[in-house]
Amino acid sequence: MASVNGREQQVLAITDRATLYGDGCFTTMLVEQQCVQLWPLHLARLEVSLQRLAITAPNWQQVYTDVVALALHYPHKGGIKILISRGSGGRGYNPSGCNDTQVIITHFKWPQHYQQWQQQGVTLGVCQQRMGNSPMLAGMKHLNRLEQVLLKQEIEQAGWVDAIALDGDNRVIETTVANLFWRKGNTVYTPALQRAGVAGVMRQHVLDILDELNYDYQVGDFDLTAVFAADEVFMTNALMALVPVNQIQTTQYCERTMFKTLWKRLHSC
Repeated sequence: MASVNGREQQVLAITDRATLYGDGCFTTMLVEQQCVQLWPLHLARLEVSLQRLAITAPNWQQVYTDVVALALHYPHKGGIKILISRGSGGRGYNPSGCNDTQVIITHFKWPQHYQQWQQQGVTLGVCQQRMGNSPMLAGMKHLNRLEQVLLKQEIEQAGWVDAIALDGDNRVIETTVANLFWRKGNTVYTPALQRAGVAGVMRQHVLDILDELNYDYQVGDFDLTAVFAADEVFMTNALMALVPVNQIQTTQYCERTMFKTLWKRLHSC
C-alpha cells in the first residue's frame, strides 16, 4: 500500500523530479508494537535534508498523522518509508518555481533475517568499488542511490551478506546498508560523514546513548587497519537496530561487550 499526499494510490507523475533527477530525500522507520521508533530523529534529518535541498517542507503534522495510522497495521514489527520529492516543475535541472512537494509513504513487513543477524552476527566483505566524495550531499538519504546499487551488485556477485564501503582515499565510510562502529579498549569509533555516507538515525541514537553513559567515542577518518585492530565491531540502521560483526574478510571478532551494553540500553527505553 502507498499514499501520495495522504491519498492512497500507486502512481506518480512521470514528470516528477524524483523520477527525472532523484530530486528528493527519504527515511525508513521501524514500527514496533504499533509505535514508530525514533520519530524525532527521523523528522530532524528530513527537515535538514529539505533545507539543504531547498525543497518546500510539507505539513509535518499531517505526515505524522498518516504515519501513525499506518503503524497500527503492525502489532509486532514493520517498516514505514517516507519519500519526499520536489514534485513536477522547473526547467531541466533548474527547480526554480517548483513548489509541488510530494510526500509518498509506503509500509512493509519487517525483514525477518535481521533477527538472525542480531542473534548470530554477520560476516562482512570489503567492496573493491569506491564511493565518491560529495560534501554537498554527504549525510543525507537523498534519492540518488546508484552507488549503493553498484555496490550491491558487487556484494551479490561475491556472495557476501554485506560489505564495508571505502571512499577514494581508502577511508572507511559505512556498509552498504548500515553505519559502522567498533570498539578498541575503552573507546568506540565511527567514521565521519562530511564527505560521503548516510548519517543514520540509529547511528545518532547510539552516539546520544554513549554521551548519556559518559563513554569515550571518536568520530573521524579511519582506514581499514583501525577496524581490523578493533576488539569488537557492530553496525546500525533504523530497521536492524544493532547487529554484531563476527568477521571482516579473515579478521574475526569474538567480543560483544559494547554491543550488549547498547542492546540493553535500547531495550530499556
